[in-house]
Amino acid sequence: MKVKDLMIKKAVALLVILAPLFACSTLEFPGVYRLQIEQGNIVTEEMVAQLEPGMSTSQVEFILGTPLIRDSFSPNRWDYLHIVRKPDNTVEKQRLTVYFDEGLLSHYESTIKPTPLAEEMTEQEEVELESEAAAAPAPAATEAEEEKKAPPMRPRP
Repeated sequence: MKVKDLMIKKAVALLVILAPLFACSTLEFPGVYRLQIEQGNIVTEEMVAQLEPGMSTSQVEFILGTPLIRDSFSPNRWDYLHIVRKPDNTVEKQRLTVYFDEGLLSHYESTIKPTPLAEEMTEQEEVELESEAAAAPAPAATEAEEEKKAPPMRPRP
């Protein structure tokens, strides 16, 4: 009887020790929704196309935003990173590194992929889209919208 009680106590102790380990395992519950996680600076192909050599640091920051990494050891290099972790555990990384020489943009390195819409649109479609936008009349402001405008500010006495 004592041997049987000892074996039961060992089995219970083993279960108590192993239960937390199984709770922390990599097994996933079926049907659990996982979010797409985006981190870093969102930099588009259109933003990169606006960069020109000779631009000042403030002009580059106006176009791209504040860099994710400003290295204090090399202040002439700014890094813009964008990382997307998808629900299926795939990771997409895009990187734009901007280099300055004496406060002016000298060059950049980019792994930013073109947007699918830009790839699919032909030159003819772009011309048609631009002509439609130019032909559309500008909406006129109604009287109600003009009345909503704030009156001019007066200086304090």
